[in-house]
Amino acid sequence: MTPGAAPRGGIWVATGVMTAALAIAPFVGVYPVFLMKALCFALFACAFNLLVGFGGLLSFGHAMFLGTAGYVCAHAAKIWGWPPELAILAGTLAATLLGVVAGALAIRRQGIYFAMITLALAQMMFFFYVQAPFTHGEDGIQAVPRGMLFGLLDLSETLIMYYVVLTIFVAAFLFICRIVNSPFGQVLQAIRENEPRAISLGYDAERYKLLAFVLSAALSGLAGSTKAIVFQLASLTDVHWTMSGEVVLMVLLGGMGTIFGPVVGAFAIIGLENYLSGFGQWVTVITGGIFVVCVLAFRRGIVGELGAWWAQRK
Repeated sequence: MTPGAAPRGGIWVATGVMTAALAIAPFVGVYPVFLMKALCFALFACAFNLLVGFGGLLSFGHAMFLGTAGYVCAHAAKIWGWPPELAILAGTLAATLLGVVAGALAIRRQGIYFAMITLALAQMMFFFYVQAPFTHGEDGIQAVPRGMLFGLLDLSETLIMYYVVLTIFVAAFLFICRIVNSPFGQVLQAIRENEPRAISLGYDAERYKLLAFVLSAALSGLAGSTKAIVFQLASLTDVHWTMSGEVVLMVLLGGMGTIFGPVVGAFAIIGLENYLSGFGQWVTVITGGIFVVCVLAFRRGIVGELGAWWAQRK
């Protein structure tokens, strides 16, 4: 069992506690818009962790899935007039298709070469979105209507929007837990630990890695689509390489290869950016300093170190 991992029963209990805490958070003084932003990035970080933490594939270009889904979702909702559920689905599907293409190209290489291919593809997508007419360049797609979810729920109401985002996050989180604890997830971790041995046992490593890449892209797209509806905006920020770096930071800070680490890391980074916004550009320096300290002092990440400490106590 990896550090920070927990028995399945413990995961379900912890998930229930986390869900309950998030459900009551708006009523105890936590700003719902902050929570929605943190949940979108937590989902993005969990999707990335599925690839790097359990698959051992470090991608430096995951922002292309977040941003692509955001642009497609925003365009579908604003220009085509699609309801939010279809717009989110369209964005997620676009990210999934992009994941199939990018994954088929990237998994042919390993290690730093895999990372560089994903970064190169992400930069190509960034410059495409800079030039593409439907993205409106640096202005982005603004004033995206939230609409009525299934014709029943008015997403212009902040609390309704928040609970929809929470439902999406919890459903995706449970889906990731199921993937990790499934036979597919066990084989994926075996490939991460010793790929030649997994191949010698008859497993098609490339097929497993491609499926993990596509699943991660799809879940990242779900996060990007949801974020576009929440903030009624799709911009170049979500496609920029710095966003790919930020999700790496979230996963490493929270605990790579753990279930709850990316959630903790996302809330920590978004919280720092939110509450230290008065420092302007110094926020990046402060965040970088905290990251260096955490890497030196907590090499397994926050959740990983807590899990290792608890295991030693037992």
